[in-house]
Amino acid sequence: MDQRKMSSTVFFIPAAREDGDQVLAEKAAEVFLRTGLTEQIDDKSFVAMKIHFGEKGNTGFIKPQWLMDIIRQLRKKTSRVFLTDSNTLYVGKRSNSVEHLHLAWDHGFTPDIVGVPLIIADGLKGGDDGEVEVNLKRVKSAKVGSIFLHSDAMVCLSHFTGHGLSGFGATIKNLGMGCASRAGKLDQHSEVHPWVNPKYCQNCGICFDHCPAEAIITKEESAFILEEKCISCGECLVVCNAGAVKFRWDSDTVRFQEKMSEYAYSLMKALKGKISFLNFLLKITKDCDCMSEDEPAVVEDIGILGSVDPVALDQASVDLVIERSGKDILKVGYDVDWSVQLQHGAEIGLGSRDYQLIKL
Repeated sequence: MDQRKMSSTVFFIPAAREDGDQVLAEKAAEVFLRTGLTEQIDDKSFVAMKIHFGEKGNTGFIKPQWLMDIIRQLRKKTSRVFLTDSNTLYVGKRSNSVEHLHLAWDHGFTPDIVGVPLIIADGLKGGDDGEVEVNLKRVKSAKVGSIFLHSDAMVCLSHFTGHGLSGFGATIKNLGMGCASRAGKLDQHSEVHPWVNPKYCQNCGICFDHCPAEAIITKEESAFILEEKCISCGECLVVCNAGAVKFRWDSDTVRFQEKMSEYAYSLMKALKGKISFLNFLLKITKDCDCMSEDEPAVVEDIGILGSVDPVALDQASVDLVIERSGKDILKVGYDVDWSVQLQHGAEIGLGSRDYQLIKL
């Protein structure tokens, strides 16, 4: 089906945090079942539940209790269900699997609550990835966490928020950026290689030992990265305890959003479309869940949406947020044209901006 030539179905159920965990779990499962993913999996299927476990200090992330009925429905079909996310490019509690999993436990994603394993998709330090050839405008080959390439199906669970580079973050961001390995995240964020600020470098040699390309040398009593050898894996950023490794973050929001959409396309291609998407429009904050602080909601809770079309789902979510707030609060938070990710997604066949909203 060519999503560019027809409208897509988006299911919507009104919901609020005041409903309580059990009611929200029931509503999320009702939306999920309408997407039809359970009909595409069997008892041999490995099903990844892609989620953001929330940064330390953040409280806006999707709560594990809200997922329990979805997990029960999936486990009726297969025991091979697991929750997953990839490591971050920036240094923090989510930049390696060990601390990432501890943080997930702190946020309630424990075996006694969720009843399924947690697996970090790109290995111990974000280097376990594979490539998906897409040959699109910005991305020729997408670098994504290897776990996703070994899965048979996926449920992509996204918390709708504002975002500084893309205007908003929801399904396309969770799929494109959230499933990318460290090298893939760097590919989307930056057009150039990392560099070392000698003012902060302690010349300790840790980055030398961890650079897989042997691209780091000593120059004037400081580490120095050889651009011709650097593969932009981001390993040096993670291991540097002095904060000396820097990236020239890409300020071109158009290029960023287009790359993000193309990375999302790579996951659709790799999983042969066996993905369902849910957006939780609950505690919508100005910044994404990577912010390590408790931000207030910028609009009252709206509900839960689901679809098999990521573009239609994000478009419907944006429309509901703007309708509920009475203005484009996404541009109030950041002066970014958030429509780029949607329009480019429609152009490359990721999905359709035209949709039919079915209220449950």
